[in-house]
Amino acid sequence: MDNEATTPLPRPPWIRVRIGQNGLFEATKARVHERGLHTVCESAFCPNMGKCWAHGRATIMILGDRCTRRCRFCNVDKKPVLPPDPEEPAKVTAAVKETGLREVVITSVTRDDLPDGGAGIWADTVSSIRRAVPSALIEVLVPDFKGDRAAIDTVLDAGPDVFGHNLETVPRLYPEVRPQANYQRSLAVLRQASERGFVVKTSLMLGLGENLDEIKAVLADARQSGCSIFYAGQYLQPSPKHLPVARYVTPDEFDTVKQSALAAGFGFVASSPLVRSSYHEQGQTEFVLAQRKDKA
Repeated sequence: MDNEATTPLPRPPWIRVRIGQNGLFEATKARVHERGLHTVCESAFCPNMGKCWAHGRATIMILGDRCTRRCRFCNVDKKPVLPPDPEEPAKVTAAVKETGLREVVITSVTRDDLPDGGAGIWADTVSSIRRAVPSALIEVLVPDFKGDRAAIDTVLDAGPDVFGHNLETVPRLYPEVRPQANYQRSLAVLRQASERGFVVKTSLMLGLGENLDEIKAVLADARQSGCSIFYAGQYLQPSPKHLPVARYVTPDEFDTVKQSALAAGFGFVASSPLVRSSYHEQGQTEFVLAQRKDKA
């Protein structure tokens, strides 16, 4: 795919979203900005930001807003990274508590420059939120930590409710889409969390050139690695510098993917054009709470 020579495809009518706002949306926005925090909702131009924030769910990006990797689909800044902020866990916790968030997703840039990949900050953030807002449902969406099992265990030891790591695309497209990532390494990250008894989640972006057989193969791999939650959404090109959209996947095709995921044994599936991995989906909340109850 040559993103510089490709004329962007016109967006179909189903790629439309209205930014809904209410008091909680405004409170979330104000607190996040006031604390100097970063959200992937804004950094990635997520089309669902209004809905999620209005429902008391936000995705906060820790460890700065600059990434050490150069995935060709991602809009996160690639400038030289800055040292981690040791006060970040406290700042995130204060924003969550003051805003009254019911669900918080913690994600981060990839910090290959740090000895533990930032796992210590990850754990401190989750633990701090848990102490201050014990009722909050905490989901983590982690990088691969270069496959470092000790770093992954550090995050798991903090006890998130959902452990997420995105496969993003099919193996054939990794060299072009995620040149510094490794498909088997990502499966190992998911497997490690599952083996420790966590609710594990992954997701794919569609529209980069994959086919249904490849998607089904990824679903099988993800299930074998212990994933019980699967999301799929349409890839949208953040800027002309990023990979172009190969095609817009129709809603009917997304439904086919959903049925394939359910047939593969996933407990909860969200698959539609505007779905994102940290998307507010009430059904997922109910599924996670049921899993928590079963383990109690």
